[in-house]
Amino acid sequence: MWHQFVHPGHQAVVRFAAAQAKPAGGAALGQVVIATGAAAVLTAGLLVLGAGHRSGRIGLLARLAARSERGLGGGMPGWAALPSLVSLISLVTALLGMYWDISLHISRGRDVGPLANIAHYPILIGLFGIFTAGVLAVVLPKGERPGAAAVRITRDWYAPAGGVLLAGSGFYALLGFPLDDVWHRIFGQDVTLWGPTHLMLIGGAGLSLVALMVLEREGRAARSDDSGPAVRPWVRDVRRAAITGGLLIGLSVFQAEYDFGVPQFRLVHQPFMIALAAGCALVAARLWIGRGGALLSVVFYMLVRGGVSLVVAGVIGQLWAVVPLYFAEALCVELAAPALARRPLWFGLVSGVSIGTAGFAAEYGWSHVVMRLPWTSDILPEGVIMAVTGGVAGGLLGALLFLGVQGRLPRPAVARPIFAVALVMIAAGVTNGLLITVPRDVRVSVALTDVGGDAGHRSAGARVTVSPADAVATPSWVTITAWQGEGLHVDRLVALGGGVYRTTGRMPLSGQWKTLVRLHDGRSIGAVPIYLPDDPGIGARRLPAPQRFTRPVQDERRVLQRELKQGVPGRLWTAASAVVLCCTLALVLALAWGVARVSHRLPVAGETRS
Repeated sequence: MWHQFVHPGHQAVVRFAAAQAKPAGGAALGQVVIATGAAAVLTAGLLVLGAGHRSGRIGLLARLAARSERGLGGGMPGWAALPSLVSLISLVTALLGMYWDISLHISRGRDVGPLANIAHYPILIGLFGIFTAGVLAVVLPKGERPGAAAVRITRDWYAPAGGVLLAGSGFYALLGFPLDDVWHRIFGQDVTLWGPTHLMLIGGAGLSLVALMVLEREGRAARSDDSGPAVRPWVRDVRRAAITGGLLIGLSVFQAEYDFGVPQFRLVHQPFMIALAAGCALVAARLWIGRGGALLSVVFYMLVRGGVSLVVAGVIGQLWAVVPLYFAEALCVELAAPALARRPLWFGLVSGVSIGTAGFAAEYGWSHVVMRLPWTSDILPEGVIMAVTGGVAGGLLGALLFLGVQGRLPRPAVARPIFAVALVMIAAGVTNGLLITVPRDVRVSVALTDVGGDAGHRSAGARVTVSPADAVATPSWVTITAWQGEGLHVDRLVALGGGVYRTTGRMPLSGQWKTLVRLHDGRSIGAVPIYLPDDPGIGARRLPAPQRFTRPVQDERRVLQRELKQGVPGRLWTAASAVVLCCTLALVLALAWGVARVSHRLPVAGETRS
């Protein structure tokens, strides 16, 4: 490495300049102008293409739509087939960018600027592709009304409801980018996946799969009324497995901090999110596809999500993200189907309970095989309760989603309370997972043993003593974590008894590394910084790591999210979060409206297979 041959004094200058070059607030004005201009050009080009198709002056979209009816578009008209293909390709592109971006932030910290992060480009391309797919579905139908559920745009222009929802999902996700910059200017950098504007990017992409299901239903209904090519069952099933498997992928991205081993929330939050994703996507898949549908969706999930991990870690050379098992949850769903598939709501309920118990047990074992932070007895029995809550909520939503796209949604007096209860269960589970206390009157003593390293690159082992000794009873984790120094180091400490722990390897204590002891026991999460670098961008000074020291346990977020601005009024954060929450609820309710619309306006599909 080049830095091995640079004078130590010059290394310090380089490190200072690198830190100084990374803004802690919003992007530089020049990058904002460039990004805004690029977005305006792309949007203008899309509008010109759409207007040209509507006027008959541009025939490109018509030709592409005609070709898309073959292959995986079999059984659907071009106005549904082409947007579905564009959307699925765009989602995979965005997924690659998201995991690449998360890996870069864990490994290197914040960006010099949004345009300087290469991983942002596939994210932007993918999210704009989702928006583009929705616009295509809106503009492609010409001289026809694409089904009874279509939305009227002008006197003689009707757009499929799924296309409108797809465009809305893409727009919602893209809106997260400018709002993210505004958020950073107000509050500083929130280096966590669960920043409100970050969740907009993920949520918009993931929930666009619901819009795709609505669009598929409209396209299938329209094709059944004309003399188009016959539907090939295997093509239809593969397409549906791709959509429901994509939904599983989208809902699983919320777990990414756990996938990399640097979660900033309680461990019980992970089984809740896994069960929620499995319940929603796999129940819908089994009912929509038929026998083996849940397993087929998981196969698609593993190929795409596992493939992204291989590309990010093996090809690009960034961090590895583990993949939840999900096959056990799929088996739970498949086993419940023969007896209950004809009663979808009961099927979703029973499958959710099974996912939250048997599925939890399988993921518990799997976590000890692949996860940097395996599940421990500390999360029992709360973890099971959280998993059942997530599984049941997801199972009910998956059943309602299937019933909606099949035209069999229960009357509003039944469907709406079930939908509301599921949302309340999700809100309760998320709230419980995010509620954290900070240990009080707890101190950690660290004795370092330096291990040989290159000049200017210090590393050491450690003996860690927690006082009082019973402050950490049956912990979810006691680790030393180092990140943002061009890599990630997670060391699960070995308990020696009496509150004493030791490391299993050497930790980095120089350069831009941020190294800390992390303690998580029950509802409490705390941290003790060992070494922190100079950070002129936020006015933070270097915290050295002497051979022996004792420091109090503090709020972990102050260390992991060092870039957050202090002194910002809490009411301002609450108001900003409320704006994001309202946008999110608007998207969720719009998707629910779309599912109800196709259910009530299109005939019963009658394709339930046990």
